Amino acid sequence: MGQSSATYNSDSNSTDLLTMLPLEVLEEVFLNVPPQQVVCVCRLVCREWKEVVDSDSLWRKRCRREGYLLRDATTLPKDWRLFYFLCKNRRNLLKNPIADDKFNGWDLIENGGDKWKIESVGVPLPDSTVKQIFLTSYGPCKKCQLIHLEKEGYSPAFMDDIQPHIVISDWYAPRWDCGSQYEICVQLLNRKKKTIAKFNPPPVVFQQWNDQQWNQMTHVFKNYGRGVRYIRFVHGGQDTQFWAGWYGIRVTNSSIEICPSVDSSPSLQGHNAE
Repeated sequence: MGQSSATYNSDSNSTDLLTMLPLEVLEEVFLNVPPQQVVCVCRLVCREWKEVVDSDSLWRKRCRREGYLLRDATTLPKDWRLFYFLCKNRRNLLKNPIADDKFNGWDLIENGGDKWKIESVGVPLPDSTVKQIFLTSYGPCKKCQLIHLEKEGYSPAFMDDIQPHIVISDWYAPRWDCGSQYEICVQLLNRKKKTIAKFNPPPVVFQQWNDQQWNQMTHVFKNYGRGVRYIRFVHGGQDTQFWAGWYGIRVTNSSIEICPSVDSSPSLQGHNAE
């Protein structure tokens, strides 16, 4: 009994000593504690610890140490803690974007001509790690993914209250010797899968005898309102000369990312999120 009491007193004294640390020392300690523990455990200890955990200073320093940098230093996050966690959790929500796993993850909603095909990269992309591409044929070829945001860790309350930027990117290229057409449509959907917002630019048409270079299609959804629960991503195309085989548009390295909302500059210099 005495031993238990001594242990208890020792633990209590240790806690008392920690609560007496200068705030700048306490901040340095928190910078070396896993972030989830900082929020879920340390923040609950006492009023002083809560103030440190809730301070912009702590999360701004954490962003700097872990490489989450603003592209434009003149536009600052309204909430540095939120900015940090969005950066840390930032990832591509699309499955199998570079054909590493054949067509797994994709729903082939149109499979015309000689159908979709996978092939090795010919003309390299800016991202040299991309080695595979999806090819279209002489009939309409489109493929789709439906992202369930809550299953990906983004709760309804988070999507409604925060409305983070949703960044879309897609890479596409023609063959040099055949005309082709590229199409993309991305929709933000409510729980009944009705459209809240949509990105659906006009088709991009390439003429025969082109430079067959890769192009990037990008879009950022902002201020889209409450109720977004799904994201539907559809892209594809075909050749415009109806040649048998796979002379249509090529696509690869598609992405959907939930990003920090920092005024007009949601992009980061290096989003090395773990």
